[in-house]
Amino acid sequence: MSSKAGARYAKSLLDLSKEQNAIEEVNNDMVFFEQTVDNSPELEAILKNPIVPLDKKQGILHGVFGGKVHAITESFLKLVVNKGRSAILFDTAKQFVAQYNAIKGVVTAEVTSATALTEANKTEVIALVKKELGASEVVIKEKINPALIGGFILKVDDKQFDASIASGLAKLKKEFAS
Repeated sequence: MSSKAGARYAKSLLDLSKEQNAIEEVNNDMVFFEQTVDNSPELEAILKNPIVPLDKKQGILHGVFGGKVHAITESFLKLVVNKGRSAILFDTAKQFVAQYNAIKGVVTAEVTSATALTEANKTEVIALVKKELGASEVVIKEKINPALIGGFILKVDDKQFDASIASGLAKLKKEFAS
């Protein structure tokens, strides 16, 4: 779920980091923040819980991110928590990364396959996505699902290409059934 407020906060942070010539550092911080919160449901629960006092949230964020992120990011986290909007921090980080990627022409391709992709497969997927979407850079997020039997499913934004054997067998079964 993305919020309008998260998108606005992300845009403001993006503009500020551009002004301060720290866009790369802040983007890295937002990726780090997003991964940290994603891997820690407890942290996400604390940020979203209105009962947890603001100073406690400040202390937790400072303990986790203090000294590990750019000064702009640290000030931003502090400001948002002080405003009582810590519940949207995770969404803001995701929105920031998405907006940054849009500016830089970076596309994320999610590839689900039955087995791990080889370097040759990854290179092929990157070349295909760059050619089809005109992206300057492609980031691959790999997922493994043995139920696919073979082949792969490629997802970029709202587009999906299914070249899995399981999908082919399902289509074949449907045709024989009718």
